Amino acid sequence: MSISEPKSVTVPEIALIAATRGAIGFGAGLLLAGKFKRERRKLLGWTLFLSGLASTIPIAMHVFGKKETVANQD
Repeated sequence: MSISEPKSVTVPEIALIAATRGAIGFGAGLLLAGKFKRERRKLLGWTLFLSGLASTIPIAMHVFGKKETVANQD
């Protein structure tokens, strides 16, 4: 299976992917921002960043591991 092959993705899968990307982005933003005290910012930032990153692996495995079903046309 190639990454360049078209994939069929459902709306809930897209929402889940978007949520994990948001967590990674928000976590990275907290790590770079100066709005919180340094200790709290680092804790929140790393927690969000790593949880978003960790949740990406099973989602990617699910999306890229799906088998496309094609209806028989007899």
